Amino acid sequence: MTFNRIKIIKNRSDIGAGTRGSDLGVDAIEIAAINQENNYFNQYGFEDIPTHNETIYDKVNTTFAKRIGHVHEQCMRVCNVIGNNLKSKNFPLVLSGDHSSALGTISGIKTAYPNKRLGVIWIDAHADLHSPYTSLSGNVHGMPVAAALSIDNLEAKVNAVSKETEDSWIGMKNTGIIGAKIHPEYLIYFGVRDTEIPEEKLLKKLKIKNYKVEEVRYRGIQICLDEAVKKLSDCEMIYISFDVDSMDCDLISKGTGTPVSKGFDQYEVINIINGFISTNKVVCLEIVEINPLLDLNGNKMAEAAFEVLDAVTNTLEFHL
Repeated sequence: MTFNRIKIIKNRSDIGAGTRGSDLGVDAIEIAAINQENNYFNQYGFEDIPTHNETIYDKVNTTFAKRIGHVHEQCMRVCNVIGNNLKSKNFPLVLSGDHSSALGTISGIKTAYPNKRLGVIWIDAHADLHSPYTSLSGNVHGMPVAAALSIDNLEAKVNAVSKETEDSWIGMKNTGIIGAKIHPEYLIYFGVRDTEIPEEKLLKKLKIKNYKVEEVRYRGIQICLDEAVKKLSDCEMIYISFDVDSMDCDLISKGTGTPVSKGFDQYEVINIINGFISTNKVVCLEIVEINPLLDLNGNKMAEAAFEVLDAVTNTLEFHL
């Protein structure tokens, strides 16, 4: 893929999360840059996506998929912005609140390139493979991968959802283009270590590869990267989604909605992302779930995320 420039896309939506505050993640990462006297955010054009964050005050009527109607609307906004930027030969570097809107990003990529095969690298502590039929929390940021795969996982159904929820979920699955945006064969996880039984069954059934932290460290990052790149050899393009909870909350910070211990450090994440950028197939990178309200160490999570962002942007610039 050939791009003219990097464009920063700021999506401050956090209505898909269970805890408020990830809408402030974009500002926190900018503050991290300012405090380091780094002019990163003066170097690139940007676009702000309008949000529905005020709906957090509304009564929740869709218990098993909270605010899913508004999340779907946000995904449509994200889809349109990503699609338009890609068509304009801008590389979208997306800074988002909660992870639900990654569905919009994936949909936007497929809208711009409907006939190209998309590989997805999902760097996260969580698989995000729930649907309204299986979710115990009802938080939609745990559902974007299932929506992108267009999977309900009715075999593991525990919830009787309302017609409103069902209609919105159908809308989610058909965001941008009708039906599945990605194939499970071309979805690769890095760092997933906090899953629930319905997700675990899907991972096994669909044979989705998850490079756990211990495997990456035991076998070596380069060996795992080489395998993953080979697995995506049939894909013309790659999207990387980096949830900061993939990093070790005890080592880095608890400044994210669902922190999990025994994760990567920021240098491992940099190496993983750079490994895929070097394929010249990456068409979009997204960073999500920084929550400064939960950070007990000042702005440490955003500082670590900015370290990743700054380092991988240098690699992106080289490969544009």
